[in-house]
Amino acid sequence: MNDYLMRPSALPTWRQRTALRLLNLIGWQFHFKPLPGPHGIAVVYPHTSNIDFFVGLLAKWAVGLQFRWLAKDSLFRGPMGVLMRYWGGVAVDRSAPQGAIKRLAQTMHASEWFWLAVTPEGTRGYRPYWKSGFYRIALEAEVPVALIAIDYGRKIIDVTRTMSLSGDEAADMAAIAARYEGVRGRIPKDMAPIRLAPNPPAGGADKAS
Repeated sequence: MNDYLMRPSALPTWRQRTALRLLNLIGWQFHFKPLPGPHGIAVVYPHTSNIDFFVGLLAKWAVGLQFRWLAKDSLFRGPMGVLMRYWGGVAVDRSAPQGAIKRLAQTMHASEWFWLAVTPEGTRGYRPYWKSGFYRIALEAEVPVALIAIDYGRKIIDVTRTMSLSGDEAADMAAIAARYEGVRGRIPKDMAPIRLAPNPPAGGADKAS
């Protein structure tokens, strides 16, 4: 895989320069290191506000790499679907969860470049755990995980740390929690503790989100 797919362009585009300037103008710093390959899961934490989307979108434009994200398939109908796909959306049929994780893993490896961005809290409001979809997809696809922090405390978007999951859930989640130590969301009280949800009932474990 060509290295240009894993780092910002050596000659940043007009959009990259503009996005970075806008981030700086509103007080944000952006830290980035090359991603460790063409496929992976990008965990984005914390997610407590609608503003996170726009800050994250500027960061995505600044780095010049395409990150995909999941949304229910009903959002991809009609003209809106064209825009959703242009922005990197991947449709998920939530009425047919069986095999969704395996299908995503296959789609990922069939693509030249496929980094999937996931907000494991699943909602802007408080919940007592992370959803496990990101973990199961990364294990199934055997891809690295980038741990992206949107830190409102220091006004830093950090895309510098990656890890490979071991399959030891407790050890992996402890390492992830250590990486996010001190990071603060826009609404701190709505940050979910960094732990996975309890195992779902039989038949419901193979969901993408």
